[in-house]
Amino acid sequence: MGRLFGTDGVRGVANADLTAELALGLSVAAAHVLAEVGTFEGHRPTAVVGRDPRASGEFLEAAVVAGLASAGVDVLRVGVLPTPGVAYLTGVLGADLGVMLSASHNAMPDNGIKFFARGGHKLADELEIRIESLYVEHTTGAPWARPTGAGVGRVTDYASGFDQYIAHLIGVLPNRLDGLKVVLDEAHGAASRVSPEAFARAGAEIVTIGADPNGLNINDGCGSTHLGLLQAAVVEHGADLGIAHDGDADRCLAVDAAGNEIDGDQILAVLALSMREAGQLRKDTVVGTVMSNLGFKIAMEREGIALVQTAVGDRYVLESMKAEGYALGGEQSGHVIVLDHATTGDGTLTGLMLAARIAATGRTLADLAGVMTRLPQILINVPDVDKSRVNTSAELAAAVADAERELGATGRVLLRSSGTEPLVRVMVEAADIEQAKAVAGRLADVVKSALG
Repeated sequence: MGRLFGTDGVRGVANADLTAELALGLSVAAAHVLAEVGTFEGHRPTAVVGRDPRASGEFLEAAVVAGLASAGVDVLRVGVLPTPGVAYLTGVLGADLGVMLSASHNAMPDNGIKFFARGGHKLADELEIRIESLYVEHTTGAPWARPTGAGVGRVTDYASGFDQYIAHLIGVLPNRLDGLKVVLDEAHGAASRVSPEAFARAGAEIVTIGADPNGLNINDGCGSTHLGLLQAAVVEHGADLGIAHDGDADRCLAVDAAGNEIDGDQILAVLALSMREAGQLRKDTVVGTVMSNLGFKIAMEREGIALVQTAVGDRYVLESMKAEGYALGGEQSGHVIVLDHATTGDGTLTGLMLAARIAATGRTLADLAGVMTRLPQILINVPDVDKSRVNTSAELAAAVADAERELGATGRVLLRSSGTEPLVRVMVEAADIEQAKAVAGRLADVVKSALG
């Protein structure tokens, strides 16, 4: 059996790769590792369990809850709630672990299981390995030792989690949003109730689209991966801005009043300046990834803000932030982490903070985002190659060196192997988009010939 945990939990096609049996077994294993079931006599562990609206989440939630309760864990079932909401409640309620059922921006047939440790933190690699090893051990060998009688876990529907989470979001805002008109695209996902309620309570006039989940329409032509509907709605309604989430609402992308996309790098730039002004940007540093646009780096240098870059993935951004005490980090894709207020990317919080900056300054989103100029960035995925040789091929290294000389200080080349597929990603940035396309195309051809 291959590794179950990927870069963001366990994902797959629901009822094919991700079955009820797998969900139940992993939950029992997670209870033993994260809740330390049976370790402390008299300890009554607790778990918070939430999900996005996917139809498959209904049976997977039942399996997870059954697994946890059968291991002696009391379960607080919070229902449909964003991933950061489950993480927040796991921490504030003092739960031993949290479980979120979602495949984020993936299509409806997929689903996933994401575990949180005490405090609502994502799991370190070693914890995932322990859970997976324990699951394999007990599904191929000795059965679990399970409690009976009063020792089994109890299951409670925790409806007040919704209001607790919204109160938290509103409570961290520096100012209200009165006078702003905002269009919200909820991707028919986990924030379909939370985000409109939060923005309305903060004082904004709201228009919602993609906020009618039926279990089958999540991410379907809407949300942060399909901005067309939001861009049209912002212009149609004369809104000040638009906010788009993905299925589990840990991401946020934005649209300005003219319908132009504002990506994660631009949002980070706006928030970095806002937080520095408020004395909240510790060490005057923001954390991004190697995929952060070169224009973002140039803008931060000009503003006297340091940029630390990590490997691609919000978990690596978070690791750097926690290790060094940084307050703000994120990805171009819209995962933005404000560590003083969240333990993971929180799309609703990000959108609220962005809107609060507009309300506080009286400036437009386009004006605020203009602090950086996004350089043209071309990404080409080259499939069916030996990605393990991307860093050792002399032919490829020579081609990259040639490209870097051609681009000079106003461009950048990045080659990296995919973590989940047999392909290499070629990314080129340049001041001129035609030059970026030409250089990326040549490098992609070299990748094919050198690694094919």
